[in-house]
Amino acid sequence: MKRSTARILTTHAGSLPRPREILDLVEGRDQREVYARPGAAQLIDSAVSSVVERQRQTGIDIPSDGEMGRVGFSAYITERLTGFDGEPRPMSAQVERGMFPEFYADMALPPARLQFPACNGPIAWRGPEWIQRDIARFQAALQQVSPAEEAFMPALSPGQVWLNFQNDHYPSDQAFVFAAAEALANEYRAIVDAGLVVQLDDPGLAMGWNRAEFGDKTLDDYRRVVAQHVEAINHALRGIPPDRIRLHVCWGNAEWPHVRDVPLAEIVDLLFEVNAEALYVEGANPRHGHEWRVFQDHQLPEGKLLVAGVIDTVTNFVEHPDLVSERIIRYAQVVGRENVIAGTDCGFGTIARSQARVHPTVAWAKLQALAEGARRASLALW
Repeated sequence: MKRSTARILTTHAGSLPRPREILDLVEGRDQREVYARPGAAQLIDSAVSSVVERQRQTGIDIPSDGEMGRVGFSAYITERLTGFDGEPRPMSAQVERGMFPEFYADMALPPARLQFPACNGPIAWRGPEWIQRDIARFQAALQQVSPAEEAFMPALSPGQVWLNFQNDHYPSDQAFVFAAAEALANEYRAIVDAGLVVQLDDPGLAMGWNRAEFGDKTLDDYRRVVAQHVEAINHALRGIPPDRIRLHVCWGNAEWPHVRDVPLAEIVDLLFEVNAEALYVEGANPRHGHEWRVFQDHQLPEGKLLVAGVIDTVTNFVEHPDLVSERIIRYAQVVGRENVIAGTDCGFGTIARSQARVHPTVAWAKLQALAEGARRASLALW
């Protein structure tokens, strides 16, 4: 994995604003319906080509395909894995909904139309066709631009399956998560074999603490769940070099109170146990902007990288490049400049929806601020 050896490198968390024709294609659908629509492949080809080019123009060193063809960062797996044909049901309620009922009742942004089918049968890998299609499309787009420092492809983690999809088939959470791990391992290997970095998306490692079933539990109870999910990740990653893996963790990509967020310090030791060279955490939003200090007390293990979120992804404020630079420098002073890559807190399009929290024009302005902030930080650090 590339390091910031001469300057601070930039990246983001995977999903980027989708053009209108892509939203019309994917919004609110099951992933299995997308490619059955006329012209779908051509539309997605064009969108990926455009978004890769724009990342390079904006100054993003380590790009993705923007998740253009995905209905959601986790919902896409119905196309890749068997076993998800149950009646769609929402995720379990958040503890915070009981703490701020008026806020949730009055939220201006309506919920996404996307629903997650329950797991009602054995989880198994459908085969390489779908991931190889996405890889080939992304690689073709990369060949049309100047060489990137590196490129990555997001992939769902086993624990996020547990968070987003109800289990109506397996006798225990452990059996459910490890079945998902065994199947998803095929996707991870395909991405790495293609020369790309895998970004494991696992917000559930942090945001699971806000689920209603943990409302009366202790942090030790929750840590046991996190430890189980880390074990499942490592099971899926067996045989894959850690330097091809980065783990993205967040507390939910929405502008809600976040008073129930588990502190990073309470789980960071478990996150370090994932066989991933890079740990990717939030550091820009008001609830977690102070947590760069966590790495003073919990030293980044030898050989690890830190991808630090220095751009917020849920508000339409465009960060000043000097503030972005300050955030980067704080991390660099704690973990070493060569061990920091600057990123966004989360994705700008984790679920395809017409009414985006951050307007697409603002999202790209934020990415420009990221690139400029990294340039200014580099001038100060080298």
